[in-house]
Amino acid sequence: MKQGCIIRKSRFHESLIEHNNLNKSGFKEWIFYPGMLFNNLHTWWTDRGIRHKPHEGIDLCFYRDENGQVHNLSKETHIPVMYNGEVVHIGNDFLGKSLYVNHNIYNDNGNKLYTIYGHASPYYGIDVGKILNEGDVIATIAPIRRKTKILPHLHISTAWLPESFLYEKLDWETALLHKAG
Repeated sequence: MKQGCIIRKSRFHESLIEHNNLNKSGFKEWIFYPGMLFNNLHTWWTDRGIRHKPHEGIDLCFYRDENGQVHNLSKETHIPVMYNGEVVHIGNDFLGKSLYVNHNIYNDNGNKLYTIYGHASPYYGIDVGKILNEGDVIATIAPIRRKTKILPHLHISTAWLPESFLYEKLDWETALLHKAG
């Protein structure tokens, strides 16, 4: 797929709502505080924080229902995969695990699209090499194990990585060098 072309819209949003029965609670919209969106320098979990580097993805944590009530995702939240793909790496992050999925969608430079699901607890059977269909549930949000003001949340990043990239070298730093937004 060409970098300048539009990638087919994923059903990730609909799958996330469906797998977690958010429609039954009247899901209306996501709420994003400063620091939760791509390239933001603030920290959303504290009112005094500035990040050392711009945020490299998007954090899903809060949503509003049709009655205006604010809810947050929990450690039981089921995380679906964005597109068909293959789990190519699972690594530790500071709140849980990060799952790296190769989608075999290419840009003009021959780089492949990867999605990264951070702060997760992979489901049993979700291992490197697992082939996935769009919408398959791959994990839940990791519980917070240490004293922190951070609530359980899902961090999602995307990256275009060269075909020759070695999966075992995948981590947040290498993915950041190739971020797609």
